Amino acid sequence: MSSALVTGTLDSVPAPGSQYSEARPEAAARRVPRWGRRTAAVAWRVVKPSVAILTFLAVWEVAPRAGLVDEVFLPPFTEVAQTFFELIANGQLWEHISTSLTRALTGFVIAVAFAVPLGVAIAWYRPVADFLNPVLELFRNTAALALLPVFVLVLGIGETSKVALVIYACAFPVLLNTISGVRTVEPLLVKSARSLGFSQFAIVYKVVLPAAVPTIFTGLRMAAASSILVLIAAEMVGAKAGLGYLITAAQLNFQIPDMYAGIIAIALVGLVFNAVLVFIERRLSRWRVAL
Repeated sequence: MSSALVTGTLDSVPAPGSQYSEARPEAAARRVPRWGRRTAAVAWRVVKPSVAILTFLAVWEVAPRAGLVDEVFLPPFTEVAQTFFELIANGQLWEHISTSLTRALTGFVIAVAFAVPLGVAIAWYRPVADFLNPVLELFRNTAALALLPVFVLVLGIGETSKVALVIYACAFPVLLNTISGVRTVEPLLVKSARSLGFSQFAIVYKVVLPAAVPTIFTGLRMAAASSILVLIAAEMVGAKAGLGYLITAAQLNFQIPDMYAGIIAIALVGLVFNAVLVFIERRLSRWRVAL
């Protein structure tokens, strides 16, 4: 009987390290610090879009060299990149970028300063909406580029017509999204503010505008894209500097790598513009629950 007890006791004793080996993966997972998981998540967010971009650039590089497309009209990416850095080195590309950015930012800022307060007034006060809606419906369906000849005839071929065209192109996305954002604010928030004795201005400034920030910034990002696209088209018509002028001049002089370098510069400017707006939006809407 004693031997049986001893045998049973020995059989019930786990092998050395066996229980720890089974629980080791879970314990290791628990030991991973939070900053490590965040770093891995951020790295994956960077790597995932990079794969698509690198694949696109690889196809761009291989297709002309393999004879799939004419190398004269679509040079390999390495040749375009070399031209891009040469234009940066001699300062020519920065001159065109700074000229286009000055025009785009000037028109964008003026449009935002004008459209956001007007959108709040239209959404918040019914008489203002009834008075301005017919004019807005008339012009919102008119493309900015369709009015380019009108701006040139009225304001001339200089800087004023280009900035005015950017203002027109940016105003409507910001205005319409501001109206939508203000009108879709939770009514309970407004009622609670009124019950606390907030004035009309305080309700708009402290309750309505913060709640409408995501929708307003959607309009701002749309307007930023429109400002660049419209400006490039305007610079192709009549300008002596700017990315649109660079692309047109390179095309006319058959400097194809320079033309593609200008197109890449436009894409990079648009990405930076959008990234800045996304950063500002996150700073202004930190109250939102992260999904």
